[in-house]
Amino acid sequence: MTAVSNYRAKMSQRLAGTEVPLVGRLRRPLQALPFPYTAPSVPQSVEIPEKRGVTGTDFPTDWARTEPARRTRAVLIDGVVRPVMSGLAQPTRRGTDRLSDLTGPAVFAANHHSHVDTPLLLSSLPTPWRHRAVVGAAADYFFGTRITGTLSALVIGAIPIDRTKISRTSTDLARDLISEGWSLVVFPEGGRSPDGWGQPFRGGAAFIAQRTNVPVVPVHIEGTGRILRKGKSTPTRSRTTITFGEPLYCRDDEDARAFNTRIEARVAELADEAMTNWWDARKRAHDQGTPSLTGPQTASWRRVWELDADGPERRSSRSTWPKGKA
Repeated sequence: MTAVSNYRAKMSQRLAGTEVPLVGRLRRPLQALPFPYTAPSVPQSVEIPEKRGVTGTDFPTDWARTEPARRTRAVLIDGVVRPVMSGLAQPTRRGTDRLSDLTGPAVFAANHHSHVDTPLLLSSLPTPWRHRAVVGAAADYFFGTRITGTLSALVIGAIPIDRTKISRTSTDLARDLISEGWSLVVFPEGGRSPDGWGQPFRGGAAFIAQRTNVPVVPVHIEGTGRILRKGKSTPTRSRTTITFGEPLYCRDDEDARAFNTRIEARVAELADEAMTNWWDARKRAHDQGTPSLTGPQTASWRRVWELDADGPERRSSRSTWPKGKA
């Protein structure tokens, strides 16, 4: 009787269109299986930790500082990057003697005009720091995908830095690496120049240096905008100059903001030195007449005209450019 009743019930469901499909009948036993076949339940009093991502500021880079990765990067920088930069950028390196008394890690803070800046500066660092340095790279650009993040971490030793704000994750990572003896290469402008002139420095480099009690080495890079400026995809061979300044320490009577202002001013002095000469640049710095990295605050066409001026006219006008109306 039971079999007949079940048969009649199934026929009634089929005629009424309420029969459970075969797929549904197969799924129900799987859904009813206990742990570990299904996710375990979590008590309400237990807080589930947030799952870490694999891109952006959460990209793991510890593996890039292991011995095999460091040896691979050393071969790439000395055997590939440095020769390529010598042919493409034809660099003139100045001021390395100013680092003769520097021992231990430091923060190298430079202006930023091109993607060429990173390999050029990294391959221009003196030997004690060249193979013991990490590069603070924009997390949203260099670590946007696993592929770009892996290449950035391996080739240039990049670590993800949030350029939109002072992130605790980025700061803690940089602080821990500096405490382990690593130097940090950072571009305080936060991004490449859109028009060839510099942008105001952000306080990340000063903040990290202040927290770790290490010096900041100001660096000015001239000429990379002619090689590969922002928006350009094909590089053009051109001469460049990398000028290192004397290490700067955060004073007891200044905060990170004031220290950042002093770093930017020193990089501007190095820019003036690269465009003119050391003596004239020092005199202008003493008289507080050093041209700003951001250029003349005037109309965009005048900024372009001022930047494109060639020869002695450009060098002399950088200290006395006309005050036009925006």
